Amino acid sequence: MSAAVTLPHAFAPPPRAVDGASAQAMFRVLQEQAWLAGIALRNPPPEPTTCCGRGCNGCVWEGFLEAAEYWRQEALLQLQD
Repeated sequence: MSAAVTLPHAFAPPPRAVDGASAQAMFRVLQEQAWLAGIALRNPPPEPTTCCGRGCNGCVWEGFLEAAEYWRQEALLQLQD
């Protein structure tokens, strides 16, 4: 699901999140752009609180990052309109 998104006013969309910090930064950028455009976005997904830190296959962070990407794509579509 990697569609090119073109937004008005030379806004460069933030890249896909790769960790919790980049996800929070991405959420902030898109929420600020939405606020400036008068658009209400749904709340971003919450960070996981149950990670054991062992790098498990199917880690809760993997699910969070997929949810963050879905939220990013949805926000970009709303900002594009």
